[in-house]
Amino acid sequence: MDLIIQSVLPIFALVVLGYSAGRFRWVADVTEKGLADFTFKLAIPALLFKTMATAELPETPPYLIWAAYFGSVLTGWLIMTALVPLLLRRPLVDSAPIAMSACFGNVVMVGIPLCLNAIGPSAAGPIAVIISLHSPVLWTIASTHLAITNRSAAKPFGESVKDLVRDLSRNTIIIAILAGTAWRLTGIGLHPVAENSLAYLGQAAIPCALVSLGLSLVGFQIKGQAPTLTAILIVKLALLPMIAFWISVSVLALPAGTAAVVVIFAAMPTGVNAYLLAVQNGRAMNSASGAIALGTILSVLTASVLTALLTGSILAPRP
Repeated sequence: MDLIIQSVLPIFALVVLGYSAGRFRWVADVTEKGLADFTFKLAIPALLFKTMATAELPETPPYLIWAAYFGSVLTGWLIMTALVPLLLRRPLVDSAPIAMSACFGNVVMVGIPLCLNAIGPSAAGPIAVIISLHSPVLWTIASTHLAITNRSAAKPFGESVKDLVRDLSRNTIIIAILAGTAWRLTGIGLHPVAENSLAYLGQAAIPCALVSLGLSLVGFQIKGQAPTLTAILIVKLALLPMIAFWISVSVLALPAGTAAVVVIFAAMPTGVNAYLLAVQNGRAMNSASGAIALGTILSVLTASVLTALLTGSILAPRP
């Protein structure tokens, strides 16, 4: 219980603070964009660059971490895709944005703070490994899915790949991870001035990300087809972490801290990229919006329960 109080509740308290600041106009309307720009273009990249350049990286091969996380995501994606026509009675063209809503978690704004608070600095390595491929893999899956199910409206696959490569080349988070890794390989190390400067920026990443998330939630509404929203939330907040736990612990036997990062990341509420995909294709927009808003609210409870379970299982001291 103490771990939940110390690790989980402060995170969501800052989200509530951000939402209240936006909802009651304690800050100017431009604050949301400015804070988000600072968070994603400076603070989080600084945190990840320093992590990759100096932190002790996990001994577990990256491909095992990717297999555990993306294996659970792909399984959830296939399940959600099958549910769209069979249970939800919706056209198959809706399945890509609905599956994205059920599988694309907010791993940066919520996952990073929660893992670092609950697990500690040792979580930084597995976090960077997953984040390095998180958006590229899920956007590629979504683009391929759209090309198969909605050929008349979807972009040609080659054009989608070109757009993805262009976006990733401008993604400061991906650039920071790659640059930090490259700097580490040089063996030069970081000058104390550079290391301290990055540390100061990195310390701002977590609170700024959480307040920024709260501000962004003001624009999302809980509405849409109730069965679809319910199915998305069940898959995202319950089924995915269970699959991730099974793959990480029972199948791959990952070290405790690494497995915990995989499970927590799998349990994160829907991220805003799912809404962007829905808007771009004009499908399931209300469901994606509702999944982000309601999913973030419900994750206060689910994240607390998950942290308690992990503390008593894979994070528990081994005899």
